[in-house]
Amino acid sequence: MSVAEWSGTLVPWDRALLEMKERVSSVFGRAELRRTAAAFVDGLLSNVERKTGWLLAEQAGLDRPSRIQALLGRSLWDADALRDVVRDYVIEALGDRGGVLVVDETGFVKKGRHSVGVARQYSGTAGRIENCQVGVFVAYASRYGQALIDRRLYLPKAWAEDGNRRAKAQVPEAVTFATKPQIACELITAALDAGVPCAWVLADAAYGSDYRVRQMLESRGQPYVLAVRSNQSLRFLTEEWGLVHTNPAAMADELDPSQWAAHPAGEGTKGLRLYDWAWLPLSWAHAPEFERWVLIRRNRQAPNQRAYYFAFAPKGTSLAELAGAAGLRWTIEECFQRAKDDLGLDHCEARSWHGWHRHMTLCMAAAGFLAKLAADLRRSTWSKPNETSPAPAIAA
Repeated sequence: MSVAEWSGTLVPWDRALLEMKERVSSVFGRAELRRTAAAFVDGLLSNVERKTGWLLAEQAGLDRPSRIQALLGRSLWDADALRDVVRDYVIEALGDRGGVLVVDETGFVKKGRHSVGVARQYSGTAGRIENCQVGVFVAYASRYGQALIDRRLYLPKAWAEDGNRRAKAQVPEAVTFATKPQIACELITAALDAGVPCAWVLADAAYGSDYRVRQMLESRGQPYVLAVRSNQSLRFLTEEWGLVHTNPAAMADELDPSQWAAHPAGEGTKGLRLYDWAWLPLSWAHAPEFERWVLIRRNRQAPNQRAYYFAFAPKGTSLAELAGAAGLRWTIEECFQRAKDDLGLDHCEARSWHGWHRHMTLCMAAAGFLAKLAADLRRSTWSKPNETSPAPAIAA
């Protein structure tokens, strides 16, 4: 029976879930594989505390976890093809001219040394050096919500150059060592090439401080607000002083009190997050329709706590608009928190390259489904008239 035939007998959640499963089913060639993938997604959305092979199999009514494990392991399907389907699904639900792409990484603490990419490395999730995997992710956020749309495992150099470990973890030959900013460039490029509507690209200082990320975006005419380090080197020519060598922190120290203005940086748990902001133009050569800025954010209660950004913006963009864009970077943190707390993003048991990307992409599909439900609810709520705003008349 088709989705259309089923839909009249299902509650909205089940109907929407069935539609999503049919949407992604094209990636899985065999009927049994499609059923297993559907059961995997059901398990991710269930209240099972740990999304492990045994527990997901038990949730699906299976005696053994072999089918669930095979879905991530030896079965034949393309995780990148599923990624493309998930991205298109999310953009149909959340796509908006004011939408943003947000890049960040997250860590997955691991025991042992055999899981692909695991090493002693810094994990922002743990806030220290841990034995872990690190994945670079891209989220899409708009007024309708946010969801992850791409992922790539960071392969440390020691792994990339170790043929034996690569072979055991089934790392494809085409995968070579790449820095996290290089991975970010590839993921952003893929999203933009796919036509994702994007007003801004956002990232933290690990990515914004890398000139290659900024250079790639500027070559495409893509606006960005990227965090940079306080000591980020800046050189530019001035008429009065000639070549000036400085950094964002030094520039902030010289600001006059009148150059600061209060602007919100999005919603927090206690309402609007209000900060003091300042901006200074950068006189580097650029296309006439764009401007470059150093953007500075200051905590109103603790003025010594500052954050710094480079902005590449359409001419005429206001300071308030840049502040609002910078504040949207938190949306990817919300994506990580939901995916880890509720959907088992960090419960991956697969040790192979393909297994890691399959697990992450299936989690992204489940998260995309929840994002679509929330977006549909927002649209429905916004379209309802209130007591002071009657429903608009519809012309006959």
